[in-house]
Amino acid sequence: MARHPSEKVIPDEVHQNQILRELYLKELRTQKLYTQYHVNPFRKIHTVTRKPMSWHDNLEEPADARFLNLIHHAAQGPRKKHPETQTENQEVGWYLEPLVNPERHDRRLNYFRVCSDIILYNAKMWGLGEDDRHK
Repeated sequence: MARHPSEKVIPDEVHQNQILRELYLKELRTQKLYTQYHVNPFRKIHTVTRKPMSWHDNLEEPADARFLNLIHHAAQGPRKKHPETQTENQEVGWYLEPLVNPERHDRRLNYFRVCSDIILYNAKMWGLGEDDRHK
């Protein structure tokens, strides 16, 4: 039989302990403890200027080679990082060399703008507008 909504089931201690245990095990399954931290290579780094009179900022520290390599690798462009494209948008500009050798003296491919006296005169007239043309 279906119970009425006004009747509430009071869980006993064993049932509540089982619910809390399942909740605790679920938290332990999804929880991850991080002990190694590193700089995100995809985020730009903002440097903070040092205080000129502080003694601990003026100490010389050895350079970390792994960190420097990571920073230099992040600063490179995608063509130097990867041998081929990673996304479809990168395919548009990946190959920069033109397919056809652009020869400037070939008249079949290059239509240069040639200005004669009548073209310059008409350009000046159109620049003046309709009202000033008949004056």
